[in-house]
Amino acid sequence: MWKRFSLRTRFFLPLGIMFVAALLVGAISLQLFAPAQLSDESAPVARSARVVADALNSALRTSANPQATLDAFAEAIGTSEAIRFQAAGASQPLQPPVEVRTPIGRVPQWFVNLLTIPEVGAAFPVRIEGKQVGEIIFAPDLSADIFEKWIGFVAITVSVTALTLLTGFIAYVTAGAVLRPLQELGQGLTRMRGGDYEQLIAPSGAPEIRRSAEEANELARTLSRLSQDNRGLLRRIVSLQDDERRDMARELHDELGPLFFGIRANTVALLEAIPHGHVELAASADGILQSVEALQQANRRILDRLRPLYIQELGLEKSIETLLQYARAQAPGLKLVSHIDGRLNTIEGLLSQTIYRVIQESITNVLRHARAGSVTVDASMKATELIVEVSDDGIGFPRNCVFGRGLTGMQERARALSGTLQLMREDGRTIVRCRLPVGDGALG
Repeated sequence: MWKRFSLRTRFFLPLGIMFVAALLVGAISLQLFAPAQLSDESAPVARSARVVADALNSALRTSANPQATLDAFAEAIGTSEAIRFQAAGASQPLQPPVEVRTPIGRVPQWFVNLLTIPEVGAAFPVRIEGKQVGEIIFAPDLSADIFEKWIGFVAITVSVTALTLLTGFIAYVTAGAVLRPLQELGQGLTRMRGGDYEQLIAPSGAPEIRRSAEEANELARTLSRLSQDNRGLLRRIVSLQDDERRDMARELHDELGPLFFGIRANTVALLEAIPHGHVELAASADGILQSVEALQQANRRILDRLRPLYIQELGLEKSIETLLQYARAQAPGLKLVSHIDGRLNTIEGLLSQTIYRVIQESITNVLRHARAGSVTVDASMKATELIVEVSDDGIGFPRNCVFGRGLTGMQERARALSGTLQLMREDGRTIVRCRLPVGDGALG
């Protein structure tokens, strides 16, 4: 649970716990020490009350008129002091309920109850000729003491609250000052994970965070160099693959083409030379002719796969349209819609071959696996990038789809040109989307 808390929460939660703990400690301290303190403060006055009672009893024993002496004493002592005389038969409590009113308001009853006020009142008998005629009552007024403790409690509470708020404000500002550089560092690492190594992280904050940002920037520079080297290597590998395919296509065209043509011509001549009536021999020769024609068609398909013919002669737009016409011929029931930007004819070299290969491989996958009823091919050129998108309404791909050799080859071609290749499923359609930057870095 602690792991889910934010940094500010981790600061404020201990502060709140400390605040509540301080209040609890203060309340417990009041309960533990206030009763004893009140008793100790009342003890001298209680002893004085006992001395007064003893002196009054002595005076009454020696007085000629004890009752007059007692009346004079009662009138002199009054009833508003902590020590007073109470005649026999009167029933006033030694310690009436405490209700403290102050200039700033009444002390809350919960605070009075919290103090657990002890029984500090006392009564000392007064006798005339051995008969108890009254009591010297000690009933101290604790209002001042309770008010003093209430003011102390309020002062401590206000001080603790103010200190907690001040500490919380400082923690909030400090956490913000720490979080901003950390957030910038996290955003920079996220950009690096996405392949953006150019936008460096501005070092800020504490020295430890600045050092981390500088180390991350060094990592970004290293990854940028490695990424450039990797793209250069991929570009070289793709170029070598295209060169190898071109050489293989030339070999197939120059070597096998004449051989197939010769076999076909000889077979036709053989068919013409077979006398009438030799049905089996004619059928065998006709089978050879059909096999040769099938081999020639297979050879042309292999040549088209190995090397996109006529890009330089016809232009990329016309070459793609030729590829799509061939796909329509292979699947007559397939609805194939294309939107090819005419500006693609200005593209040359590895970029043009990559565009052609992405469309070629995507269409091949649709024909082989998708069982689609419609396919849409879009190839457009924007200001800074070129977007190729092939979508179909087929059965889609498995959830944990792993790129095969065809998709892997397309992805490597895109990465070699600093581009991206995405395979996704949206609105019931499977989409292959390739984005390629248009610039010297991509064309090199």
